[in-house]
Amino acid sequence: MAVEVRPITGFDVPAVANFLHEHLNTRVPADAWERSVRVPWTVDTPNHGFMLTDNGAVVGAYLAFYSQRPIDGRVERFCNLGAWCVLPSHRFHGIRLLKALLAQDGYHFTDFSPSGSVVPLNERLKFEFFDTATALVPNLPWPTRPGRDVISSDPALIERTLTGSDLEIYRDHAMTAATRHVVLVRGTESCYVLFRRDRRKNLPLFASVLHVSNPDLFARMARPFARHLLIRHRVPATLAELRVVQCRPHPSVLLRSPRRKMFKSPSLKADQIDYLYSELVCVAW
Repeated sequence: MAVEVRPITGFDVPAVANFLHEHLNTRVPADAWERSVRVPWTVDTPNHGFMLTDNGAVVGAYLAFYSQRPIDGRVERFCNLGAWCVLPSHRFHGIRLLKALLAQDGYHFTDFSPSGSVVPLNERLKFEFFDTATALVPNLPWPTRPGRDVISSDPALIERTLTGSDLEIYRDHAMTAATRHVVLVRGTESCYVLFRRDRRKNLPLFASVLHVSNPDLFARMARPFARHLLIRHRVPATLAELRVVQCRPHPSVLLRSPRRKMFKSPSLKADQIDYLYSELVCVAW
């Protein structure tokens, strides 16, 4: 049989999950890979990506995470490109997976974790870069003013505090494997922050901020937030993309080489696209 490119169906997910565990990242158990592709939010999913098979065996896979997002009064469809792994013996066929994904009409495509070799390939396919300028913030035990602020990761408090689209985003992401959730409250204002634990140089010491609902309040409460991450989550440092937090916390240093993120869209600009409903919230690596 020839090497085939096939959509990943629900039936195929366990085999693909085992393949990714064995050949891409053994830190992520096969059942965790399987749970990650079965996203908890409501969306019409045409597939879970595409896979390569050779005589029925999985020899390559490219995961996809789909979502439908309201933007400027319209519902836009997104396909987030996730983990991509192909056996060395079949590497020549790997590009077929990407072409199959991009051949799907009506989607905006995002790639939030392209490897070094994928970046120039994406560029040739007309992907654009996000501005990922990132501040590295030490999470220090800053002094607090008792009674002035509320900072909590308690799900019940988050549910009581958030309303509207913030509450919808929280409920869509509450069960995703990679996310952590914090609500900041000062007076009558609140801010919902979603972050993930991240690795740099194989050290799981960082919190990467993926979503901030109220950037102005976040800027004013950056130090109490950093303290909360240190004390409550045992995370010594935060990676804060300036496009996400819309401020540069103090003290901080800008990374010399922040990780690249890319997108391909016929109509949307970078500032209309966020990191929610993607591999970043679903896969904890």
